[in-house]
Amino acid sequence: MLVYFVILMLIGAGLLLYMIKEAFQNKVTWNELCFSDFPSSFGELNIFFISDIHKRTVSDKIISYAKGKANLVIIGGDLAEKGVPIQRVKINLQKLKEIAPIYFVWGNNDYEIDSNKLTSLMKDLQITILDNRAIVLQSNAGDTISLLGVKEMNQNQDRLDLALKGATAESFKILISHYPSIINKILPEHGIRLVLSGHTHGGQIRIFGYGPYKRGGIEKLINTTLLVSNGYGTTAIPLRLGAPAECHMITLRRG
Repeated sequence: MLVYFVILMLIGAGLLLYMIKEAFQNKVTWNELCFSDFPSSFGELNIFFISDIHKRTVSDKIISYAKGKANLVIIGGDLAEKGVPIQRVKINLQKLKEIAPIYFVWGNNDYEIDSNKLTSLMKDLQITILDNRAIVLQSNAGDTISLLGVKEMNQNQDRLDLALKGATAESFKILISHYPSIINKILPEHGIRLVLSGHTHGGQIRIFGYGPYKRGGIEKLINTTLLVSNGYGTTAIPLRLGAPAECHMITLRRG
């Protein structure tokens, strides 16, 4: 009986260590997406996408890896949560800014800290907040890519209609929303080609492959293509199983 107990204890300890390892991975997932209408004059666009940082400090290894590879950085919400010092948030933003210019959308946990302080910090670091608005990128040939961002859906603050007004009609449109469920508000006539989201943590802890949410990945839908990240941090407990921590290097090109 004692032997079985010891074996179970060892198995449990091994599983716990594995779950900690999955939670604190510094994995960069490469995603290459080709679109027939991507503006060829851009060549390709490389996006470093990170979501759901929560309590973590971004690893210097990731920063070193991504520098020189990305044209822009997108933070998909939940940069922080209750109890995270603003100084840690500042350190993370300063690190990510070493990669490329940063664009940010709000997540539900970001409102658990002083949102005015966070907004002020973003302004000081010249970080663009996509709060129901769009930013238009233009190539030398005059082609455009619109980055649209909506505010937090859980508080009914998202206004996709306002973000669309800031985008040029003929541009290649990329929408960033913390919540993947934004896809339910996208219509074919919006012309949104790609959606980047987080929030779900890929289920965070998946038992025999099952979890409260789908594991992160890419889905080609009728109205758009959706990329959902497992996220970089964790919430509630610092453990993961079957949905390892990740951030992304996304290459967009014509094809």
